[in-house]
Amino acid sequence: MRQRRWKTWALRGLGGLLLLVVLAALAAWLYLRASLAQLDGERQVPGLSAAVTVERDAAGVPLISGSSRLDVAYATGFVHAQERYFQMDLLRRTAAGELAELFGPRALPLDRARRLHRFRARAEHTLARLPAADRALLDRYVAGANDGYKALGAKPFEYALTGTEARPWTATDSLLVVWAMYIDLQAMQEGRDLARGWLREHSDAAQLAFLLPEASRWDATLDKGAAVAPAPIPERAPGWWGTPLDTAGRQVALRGADFVDSVGSNNWAVAGSRSSSGAAIVSDDMHLGLQLPNIWYRLALRFPDGKGGQRRVAGVSLPGAPPTVIAGSNGQVAWAFTNSYADLIDLVALERDPARAGQVRLPSGWETPQSHVEMIAVKGAQPERFVVRDTSLGPIREAAGRLYAVRWVAHDDAAVNLNHLQFETVASVEEGLEVAAIDGIPAQNIVVGDAAGNIGWTIAGTLPARGTAQFATTFPVTGDTPSWSGLLPAQRYPRIVNPADGQITTANSRQLMGEGAAVLGDGGFDLGARNRQIADGLQALGGKLDVRKVFDVALDDRALFMAGWRERALRVLDAQAMKGQPQRAEFRRLLEQSWDGHASVDSVGYRLARGYMWALHDLFYAGAGKAITALDPKAPIAGTSRWPEVVARLLDARPSGWLPAGYADWRAVELAAVDRVIAELTQDGQVLADATWGARNTVEIAHPISLAVPALKPLLGAPADRLPGDANMPRVAGPKFGQSERMTVSPGREEEGLYNMPGGQSGHPLSPFFLAGHSEWVKAVPVPFLPGKPKYTLRFKP
Repeated sequence: MRQRRWKTWALRGLGGLLLLVVLAALAAWLYLRASLAQLDGERQVPGLSAAVTVERDAAGVPLISGSSRLDVAYATGFVHAQERYFQMDLLRRTAAGELAELFGPRALPLDRARRLHRFRARAEHTLARLPAADRALLDRYVAGANDGYKALGAKPFEYALTGTEARPWTATDSLLVVWAMYIDLQAMQEGRDLARGWLREHSDAAQLAFLLPEASRWDATLDKGAAVAPAPIPERAPGWWGTPLDTAGRQVALRGADFVDSVGSNNWAVAGSRSSSGAAIVSDDMHLGLQLPNIWYRLALRFPDGKGGQRRVAGVSLPGAPPTVIAGSNGQVAWAFTNSYADLIDLVALERDPARAGQVRLPSGWETPQSHVEMIAVKGAQPERFVVRDTSLGPIREAAGRLYAVRWVAHDDAAVNLNHLQFETVASVEEGLEVAAIDGIPAQNIVVGDAAGNIGWTIAGTLPARGTAQFATTFPVTGDTPSWSGLLPAQRYPRIVNPADGQITTANSRQLMGEGAAVLGDGGFDLGARNRQIADGLQALGGKLDVRKVFDVALDDRALFMAGWRERALRVLDAQAMKGQPQRAEFRRLLEQSWDGHASVDSVGYRLARGYMWALHDLFYAGAGKAITALDPKAPIAGTSRWPEVVARLLDARPSGWLPAGYADWRAVELAAVDRVIAELTQDGQVLADATWGARNTVEIAHPISLAVPALKPLLGAPADRLPGDANMPRVAGPKFGQSERMTVSPGREEEGLYNMPGGQSGHPLSPFFLAGHSEWVKAVPVPFLPGKPKYTLRFKP
């Protein structure tokens, strides 16, 4: 009897526990449901001049229509906040250095790095100087954002999981979002300058000229300038060359195995003379770190054009930023961006003297820095007091015991403005280029095309006024006078308009060989292979082009750059090298048989060739790695993206003075690189034949909250798809980095436009838009550029 009762109570207890689990799951589901965006219905809004409609298609892409630009700005803020408020919050906090308030002490190192620049104070200063019309538009966006957040039935799940509350949105926050993009697109130049400074201190002038070439044989510049002759190979290598990173002589793990090339973005334009319609065709795929939700939010805006008609502007917006289309088309002009990699940061070495306590010496003389106390709020702990010391050249940063003034164009009063709004109404390429030169955004290559068939390029955004010295031989980290002062006047911005070949391409590589090159400087240009492949691919199309043909250039995953490294590996793997070496023989077999000339998911040969190239990088540059990464963990060890050209020249010339210690000859070095790849890919009993490129290039796109709560990754992540593509080809793809959008559009013919985007419109896992369009991005099946047939309609009434 007792045993029967025990079983009864045990079953009841188990049933009760199961019921509690079900109830908890139901409560969580109901909570999540309550925080979904409102898609249909009507809302009464004080301050509207007339009704505004938000018509979403099945993928959640809205067309926002109103009778005034201010009303449309309000609705844009409402929609952004309902779908993406946590993303907006992260962007403003990233720029302001306020992440520890959400995530606790582990976010303090990042917050300290951001507080150094005091972007919140700069944003408040900029806001006070905005023209009245810009401030009014921004205020309406802010009102919409706050109303959108308040209208949610429950706060976004991210705040529930972190146990925090969201602060209201402010106009200052929207400006901070622009500074967040400065950080994303330019801050890496600090590490680059530190790396190049270290290389200069540990190499002589001839070695440095060889190791840091000004250009590469892959460059396809817009001005069609003559190539820069490479510096001769010096007789001897610097002392650090080819030495192991580990002091005990152990080799480090293969850096290339987990490497993701974070230099990215492609854009191109085809003139009307080459298009089937006579209008220009503009294409863009901006490469960024990928997570959910995607950084971009698709939309179309419709409002009166001031001339009795309607203006429709479509493309991508940045939630939280001032409410306009970042890249897109306005019916007469289309525009697209890639990061310029102009030289925008100087690190100026400072001196100290015990006899001058509290002072530092700049190139202009001794100076007492101004101190600013920043209080960093920390979740679960007391606020941290952080002191920023500011000089006339910028805030002071310490690296390896040295002090540097960070001279960054992002600190200038004119770094951020709302002039980007003017792209909504430009009517020609000429007008677009004029707006670009006064745009307050991080300096970008902008490609513009208009309905009349004209195309053009310039730099959009803030540029420093540099001198005319050759840019690649200057190293501000030595303590010399900084290489710029003030901003470049709009009339000095370089331009290319309607080139004879009817096309313009940029892909983060060197833009100019002649006049204008020194104005831009080199802030970390890409090698150039990607842009060369785009330019040659467009030229090879021939005939009259349509939008689909131009779009497909973004999907080009031919391994033209890596093919040369495959040939090198095949040459060294001759009969003698494979004798008694079955793994080397298998390496060669796979290079030959598992290679289709593309970065294909099933290709083992591509992965082996890539690994071979990066193994050579490690064998040569590892000696510099420890010292340079101590200065900045993200600093490029080689100091340049052109290092493959340096290594290729050495393998061809085989100079004895550059042969790393411990190797009998250059052949031994190359075979050591092959063996390193084999060791890396066959550890733990793995088989070389299973090491496909797709196994390495597998999507890891997830919501940032899943980093804090890994158990939620299945709910908050994208499928683990295997992707073709890689760096140094148009189809850039990595596990967490790649094409954040693909857009091709002809102004005035937007209905023909094509688009792809990883992730969907909403950051909410229960939203039907959370991953809408993602599978099309993976499969490279384009969707229409414009919103489709309305499925949901939300109306705002005065």
